[in-house]
Amino acid sequence: MSKTPEEQTKHLDEMTCMLYIERQLDRARGLEVSAHTQDCADCRTLLRALERESRLLTRAMLEEDEPLPSRLAQFQERARNSMQWIWGLVFGLAATGAYALYTEYVIPWQDQLEKAGFGGSSLLGLLIFQGAFWKGWQSMITLLEVVAMVTLAGIGVVFFRRRIRRGSALALMFAGFCAVLTLPAATLASETRKGESASVRSEETIKGDIFLFGDRVKVDGKVEGDVFLFGHDATVNGHVEGDVFGFAQTLQVDGKVDGNIRAFTNTLTIRGTVAKNVLTFDERVNLEAAGKIGGSLTVFVDNLNLEGSLGRDLLVFGKHVTISGKVGRGIREKGAGLTITSSGEVGGPIHYEGDTPAEVSPSAKLASPVEFKKLEHKRDYRQGKYYVWQVIWAAAFVLFGLVLMSLMPKFSQDAVKSSEEYGAAAGLGVLVMCGVPIAAVIACVTVVGLFIGLSALFVWYGSLYFAQVIVGALVGQWLMGRTSQLWPLIGRMAVGVVIVRLCTTIPVIGGWVKLGVIIWGLGAISIALYRRFQPVIAPGVPPGQFAPPLPPNTTVGGVQPA
Repeated sequence: MSKTPEEQTKHLDEMTCMLYIERQLDRARGLEVSAHTQDCADCRTLLRALERESRLLTRAMLEEDEPLPSRLAQFQERARNSMQWIWGLVFGLAATGAYALYTEYVIPWQDQLEKAGFGGSSLLGLLIFQGAFWKGWQSMITLLEVVAMVTLAGIGVVFFRRRIRRGSALALMFAGFCAVLTLPAATLASETRKGESASVRSEETIKGDIFLFGDRVKVDGKVEGDVFLFGHDATVNGHVEGDVFGFAQTLQVDGKVDGNIRAFTNTLTIRGTVAKNVLTFDERVNLEAAGKIGGSLTVFVDNLNLEGSLGRDLLVFGKHVTISGKVGRGIREKGAGLTITSSGEVGGPIHYEGDTPAEVSPSAKLASPVEFKKLEHKRDYRQGKYYVWQVIWAAAFVLFGLVLMSLMPKFSQDAVKSSEEYGAAAGLGVLVMCGVPIAAVIACVTVVGLFIGLSALFVWYGSLYFAQVIVGALVGQWLMGRTSQLWPLIGRMAVGVVIVRLCTTIPVIGGWVKLGVIIWGLGAISIALYRRFQPVIAPGVPPGQFAPPLPPNTTVGGVQPA
């Protein structure tokens, strides 16, 4: 039996029911709908059906991890298994690159250090763990220990804050932390003197290390530890039982040094006695006739004049070297010229690589003739070794990009998209390339910022390589089309990196191409980082209509609201 038109108009439409469920109706209309649904079974059924649909839709929109269909899950598993061979290739390339780098660079440098008299110790250990870069911070070791302990304590509190429920446990933890801080630390005797003229007088004896800062720095007395000199003119006339670290315009050593000398100066002159080794970065070095070095001499210098006595080997990276004194063992030089006068005496082999042959006096006393190798300033593109290394470096870049894109897929895609903004990426890349190292060096000056500065330098240096990978991925997309999936993007990156590496090997312009690629990629990475950490403000949502409270005994979908 069909209903009359009057009865049909009495039923509620779907829009009214939806507004009622969402409480968007005014109070009077809400009372009418509530009363009608209590009397009309059809409208009540419609209201409940719409409520169930609304609930299901809301639940579906809030679902975070929706399971994949079985056919898609099987396809994903097959794809993952089919790509396992790539990781074998990755480790193979990594092992090949590590072996090539070790045999090509590490072993020759180690042999040179051993021949120079360093006893097999690495240059890194010599400079850092036995040099000024390490000992210069010994006076601050206590502060660094306290900072480290406070940092570890803060991390522990944050990590265990949910597990520490009782005040007694918290008090016990802080008591133990304070007990650790009160333990006696090892004493490091050191003294610091500053002023326009900082010195150690001849009648003084310093029990430990001493730091001297001034325009004129002089050591006339006895120091039983190490001496650190920072000034314009520095002179050592006394007796130093430890090492001497000099950072000055000119450094003169007329006294006796029982340890080593590490110098970063413009001119170094040695007239006294150095019992062990000398490592220096200078413009000019003079070992005068009265000077004596018991160990080896390693110099990065413009001009070296050796008239005194050297007990062991001489390792030189410089332009002009003149030997008029005695060298106990061999000489290894890479520079522009070598001259051995009539009074020169060398007790070991001489390996000289330079622009011109060595000038050797017939009266010189040499254990063996000079082995000369002309220094090649240009790459020989006709040698197969050059192309082998280009292949190794290209494979290393592909490996590097594969690892980074696998670890950071979303960020890599954002960086590739940012590289399409050519002007912004280039401008920001110049700023980052020049500004970050300067800021990191400034941060390293302070003790608190030392870790931050070193970390920033390492990240900046790694970004130089990652930048080339990003530009390579963009070049690959230009050739093979854009993609938003990870593995197709990696394939395009590999093709693009090979093309970029080929462009950087072009004579004359290859270096400029590499510089432009690095600047471009650094800007793209910086833009992606800025957008990643930029706070996102949600767009304003207009407020809905006022929802008046429903009257008693009013139901929404058959459920009485609280």
